[in-house]
Amino acid sequence: MASSAASPSAPARDAHRRAAADVDARTIEAKALADTLPELLAEAQRVAASVVAGWHGRRRAGTGETFWQFRPFVNGEPAHRIDWRRSARDDHLYVREREWEAAHTIWLWADLSASMAFRSALAETTKRDRAVVLMIALAELAARGGERIGPLGLGTPIASRDAAERLATTLVHAPAEALSRLPDTGLVRSFSDVVVIGDLLDPPAVLERFIGDLSARGVHGHLMQVLDPIEETFPFAGRTEFRDPETGALITAGRAEGWREAYRDRLAAHREAIRLIARRAGWSFILHHTDKPASGALLALRACLAGAGTGGATP
Repeated sequence: MASSAASPSAPARDAHRRAAADVDARTIEAKALADTLPELLAEAQRVAASVVAGWHGRRRAGTGETFWQFRPFVNGEPAHRIDWRRSARDDHLYVREREWEAAHTIWLWADLSASMAFRSALAETTKRDRAVVLMIALAELAARGGERIGPLGLGTPIASRDAAERLATTLVHAPAEALSRLPDTGLVRSFSDVVVIGDLLDPPAVLERFIGDLSARGVHGHLMQVLDPIEETFPFAGRTEFRDPETGALITAGRAEGWREAYRDRLAAHREAIRLIARRAGWSFILHHTDKPASGALLALRACLAGAGTGGATP
């Protein structure tokens, strides 16, 4: 006797196959990240060490709980502020100055979606690996400067010398979907900094909503667009097949060179829209290509976090 259950329609079967393929792809990407992360962590620490000079965090004198430094006692100050143990070493009186805690946190997020796994022959690394290196290297620098580091959408901020290693561990265990779309920002508080690293190829309106919500809460932000050089130049010619890494959709160009000008114009317009969104919110924007050293991009991020500029350059 035939079953009374209706067989699934062709569109339903196709949707099921696409969903299964998407899950498989995310699993493969997560495993690839886990396999390469020790190497990326080591590279990030090397990059951070090359630019570490000059990062001092945001410590300043005040009434916090963390010891910062000793300074000479000034006449008129309350005597209870004198550190008698330190003062006993010589003929001067010293005050144990404490650090003012500004409740400042740097939240970091890198786009690790399928499009970020791209690498052309013109680059030495994928966009994904470069984004991870920059994210971890920035965490290393900030931790050395006494900042708190938060993995945006993946947990609470920490103030620890091993923040970079702990961030790397968080990435390994994070759900794939949390690393492939703009994250939840519910834990982000005013006066924090948010750093977003990715190819930023989503519709500008998506990024505008994300930035607008944070900006309205008094959050400062920094965008770094990471692109492969071939994505800028579009050097293709003749019959060329392109595949969307996110959906698997294919498109064939009979004469790819005929698309070059329109492609470049569209990419430039897209970037300008993002730059304008960032500028209106008071955020910085930096463009980085994967054929360039990671140290230059890290220096640019550090300068923006220190308030030395609003970005826009190509390190």
